[in-house]
Amino acid sequence: MKKTYVLDTNVLLHDPYAILKFEDNDLVLPIYVLEEIDGFKRDTTERGRNARTVARLLDSYRADGGSLGQGVKIGDGGLLRVYVPEQRKELSIALKPSSGDNVILQTAIEVRDSDPSRRTIFVTMDVNLRIRGDALGLATEAYENQSVDVDHLFTGVVELTLSDADFDAFSDQGAITPSEPEKLYPNACVLLRDDSPRARTALGRYRADKAEIRQLRDSREGIMGIRPRNKEQSFALDLLTDDAVRLVTIIGMAGTGKTLLALAAGLYCTVEKARYSRLLVSRPVMPMGRDLGFLPGTIEEKLDPWMQPIFDNLEFLLVAGGGKRRGIRGFDELFENGQLQVEPLTYIRGRSLPQQYVIVDEAQNLTPHEVKTIITRCGEGAKIVLTGDPFQIDNPYVDSASNGLTVTADRLRTESLVGHIMLAKGERSELANIAANKL
Repeated sequence: MKKTYVLDTNVLLHDPYAILKFEDNDLVLPIYVLEEIDGFKRDTTERGRNARTVARLLDSYRADGGSLGQGVKIGDGGLLRVYVPEQRKELSIALKPSSGDNVILQTAIEVRDSDPSRRTIFVTMDVNLRIRGDALGLATEAYENQSVDVDHLFTGVVELTLSDADFDAFSDQGAITPSEPEKLYPNACVLLRDDSPRARTALGRYRADKAEIRQLRDSREGIMGIRPRNKEQSFALDLLTDDAVRLVTIIGMAGTGKTLLALAAGLYCTVEKARYSRLLVSRPVMPMGRDLGFLPGTIEEKLDPWMQPIFDNLEFLLVAGGGKRRGIRGFDELFENGQLQVEPLTYIRGRSLPQQYVIVDEAQNLTPHEVKTIITRCGEGAKIVLTGDPFQIDNPYVDSASNGLTVTADRLRTESLVGHIMLAKGERSELANIAANKL
């Protein structure tokens, strides 16, 4: 049975093509939504670009001879119309009339009451607005087209049990063919267990091109002076140093080693092995808590506070990894010879990044469209690593289910060029682990 969906402004600002994704159901856009979208059209942010895209899309339907007020056909047979409520001095729901959210809610209620025979649903990404709508007796839903169930997100690790003979064969030959390869994603990390009383374990990674599980590289020596402290970090380093895996997503709470492992692998592949021409490290300029406002100085001086976590990790690696013994006096030298570049994501649009090792830290603060923009910048021979914690988001326009990091990890997990790992154990310090788990 056909339904009527009333869309909130934030749905269109998040996904400007949302109006095409409701199959054969009817859509209603309150006139107030268009007014709010108009307020974003001059922004240079992604919201501004989405606002302009929505306006052009709606205008294309109008230009084709349709009437947005009467309704135009969209999608698979649905109808889209712009709803203009009757003028009134006070809202019938007795809420503050100056609030844009309240007048949009009022519009949704009017649409529902105008046709009681059809189910009307108000769609918004604002949690508080969904609560208010529900309290007013209105059916509400979140926009789920670009959302992921983060509680059931693939961890990247699969456990398999082998017989004693098969386990010995894997240890001797370094590879084994799984009995059910169709159940394994490409580049899935595999924990193999021996079903004999010896209870042995081994680590491997599924190579879809050869349909076999191969042993991880020996990580006991580590790279850049650091060694993995748990099996997930061993899996991560294997993915990060494999040139065949062009996109790696690493998810984990604070202190699990996401950034440090990515930087170590980037320095190893770029500086030590010279497989890439440059290590490019970037992160969104997103403050935690209250912002200090505009910062004085040159662009380098402005970026220092945002990029300091990167510099701290680089300095640690060059000291722990014996940078001086390798002839590297510090990351200043890497900057000067062009092997290392650290910059905000603001300047990455329009660039082409061939043969570069790209690390995007704090990627949970990006929208799926922003992550798509970054990945499409990567040229021939490039590798990109996305790291972040979906439960530490400072961007008010995404959440743990709709941010670019988790959406990318979920949508691309079946691709042969993509690897994913979730780090669960904190290794920064005992105090950091207590804070991460109990605060």
